[in-house]
Amino acid sequence: MNMPAHPAIIRATVAADGRLLSADAPVLALQQEAGGDLGSALAVPQLAAMARLAAHLGIALSRPVVAAAERGDIDMWVRAKPEAERVQLSIIDWHERQAVAAPLDLARRETDIAALSDGWTWQIDTQLRFQMVHEGLGGEGALPSASPLPGSRFTSYFELRPDAEGDLAILRGFAQRRAFRDQVAGLTSDPAQRFMLSGFPMFDLAGQLVGYRGKALPVDRAVTAPLATPEPLPFYPAEFGKRLDRSLRRPLGRIIANADSIGAQLEGPLRPDYLGYASDISAAGRHLMALIDDLADLQAIDRPDFSVTAEEIDLADVGRRAAGLFLVKAQDRGISILAPALTVAEPAIGEFRRALQILMNLVGNAVRYAPEGSAVRIETGRSDGEAWIAVLDQGDGIAADSRERIFDKFERLGRSDAGGSGLGLYISRRLARAMGGDIRIDDAPEGGARFTLLLPALGV
Repeated sequence: MNMPAHPAIIRATVAADGRLLSADAPVLALQQEAGGDLGSALAVPQLAAMARLAAHLGIALSRPVVAAAERGDIDMWVRAKPEAERVQLSIIDWHERQAVAAPLDLARRETDIAALSDGWTWQIDTQLRFQMVHEGLGGEGALPSASPLPGSRFTSYFELRPDAEGDLAILRGFAQRRAFRDQVAGLTSDPAQRFMLSGFPMFDLAGQLVGYRGKALPVDRAVTAPLATPEPLPFYPAEFGKRLDRSLRRPLGRIIANADSIGAQLEGPLRPDYLGYASDISAAGRHLMALIDDLADLQAIDRPDFSVTAEEIDLADVGRRAAGLFLVKAQDRGISILAPALTVAEPAIGEFRRALQILMNLVGNAVRYAPEGSAVRIETGRSDGEAWIAVLDQGDGIAADSRERIFDKFERLGRSDAGGSGLGLYISRRLARAMGGDIRIDDAPEGGARFTLLLPALGV
C-alpha cells in the first residue's frame, strides 16, 4: 500500500467542549472516517482523550498514540497544549501500518479494541493519589459501584497481586517510568473482584513525570493476545535487564543508601576515617550503578526492535539542563561551563530524555578530561535542515585517526582511570542515529575537541 505523504507537523484545534474546530487533512480524514466532521465532537477516541486531559490538567502533554483506521493502524506522537478555551494538537510523527489478515495480527487488533472499549480509565499523580476515574465505552457495570474518590490512595483501593515470578509489573513500570501491562489487582473492599491493570506514564514539557493514566479491565473480560517471542541476542538475552535489576541494582541501591546515611551522621558524630570509608563506599556504589545503567542501555539499543519517540525539543534547553547537572563537579575542578543563554532556543525533533542522556555523556566527558581551570562551552545552531548542539573543551583533543574508533564498544583510547565503561559514546551515537541524527567530532577552535549532536530541525 502506498502511504500518502504528510507534512512534518499535522495540526488540529479542539474546543473546550470537545468539538473539532480545525484540522489538517490527515486528521480531518480520520475524523470523517469515524463519523464526525469539523464542528462536531472529535470522534477519534485517543485524540479526544489527549485533548480532554490537557484541558483538565491545564498543562501541555506529549505521548505516543495508536489510532485504528480502516486501512490499518496509525502510530502518532501527539502534543496537546491548552490555550484559552481550546487545545492545540500537534502530531509530529504519523506512521501508517497496513493491517495484515493473519491470526496473530488479528488477535492484537482485538486486544487494542478491547482496551479501548472495555473497562474503566483511572489517572493518578506521582503520590499515587487518584485524580480521576471514568467509565469507558464498555457499557453498564464496567466501573465498580464503590469507585475510588479523587484524592484517595491507589494502594488503598487496589490490592496488587504478584506474577508467577513474584514481580509486580506496575512497580517495575513506576521505577523505570515506563508503561506496564498485565498487572492483576483485586479490590481491597472485595478481593474476589479482580482487574487487569495497564498504564503509561505522563510527562510535562520539562520531561518531569506527572503521573500515570491507565485502564482497569475485569479479569474475566480481559483478552490476552499471543505475543511473538523474538530470538534473544547472543550476548543480551531478553531477561538480561530484569536480571540486572534483581541481582545488582536493588542491592547496590541499598548499599548506597546505607553509606549515605552513615556519612550524614544521623546517629551522631563519627571518626573522620569512618566518614571517609562511607564516602568511598557510596562513590564506588554509584560508579557500579552507572555501569549497570550503561549495560542496560546497551542491551536495549542492540535489540532489533529498539526505537525512540519523536517530539518537539529545544536543544538549547537540553544543553542548559546538562550543564546544570555537572555544575558542582566542574566547580570542584575549577572548570567553568558556558551554556546557551536563556534567550537562546534551537528547536529540533527527537526524544527529550535520550537527547539529555547524550548531552550528559558529552558534558560529563568534557568535565572529566578537560584541564583544571579551563572552560567547557555548549553552543547551538542549525544548518542544512539539521539542528545541532556542540560541546567544546580545551583538552588534548582527539587524533583524526581515532575519531571513529572512539565510538566503538568499550573503547577508551588507552585511558586507565575508572571514569567510565567505554560504552557512553557508543550508546550516544546509536541513540542519535535512532533519532535521525548523528554525533561528529572535530577540533575546537581554541584547541581540544568538539563533539556535535545533530538532529532533524523543527519547522524545516
